[in-house]
Amino acid sequence: MTVAQRSATSMSKDTHDAIVDQLRACHTPAEILEFEKWFNNTVNVGPLYSIICDLLRNRSISRGTASKWFETLLRNRDEKLNNL
Repeated sequence: MTVAQRSATSMSKDTHDAIVDQLRACHTPAEILEFEKWFNNTVNVGPLYSIICDLLRNRSISRGTASKWFETLLRNRDEKLNNL
């Protein structure tokens, strides 16, 4: 049996669009990480990576865009883990 994944959040299209616009405005990895830090501390809808997954699943963003954002987030996590 195949089960479709449900969206982790129930945000409006305007909210999704605003998040996409903010992320697209980030041109460097540092800006993406700063936005992630702000988002995870301020917005109470889940971690940013989960929202990016929802945007990708809903085809609101391209695979290339999502991969750039995920790569930045994952490299940062790897660096933090390696420094422990």
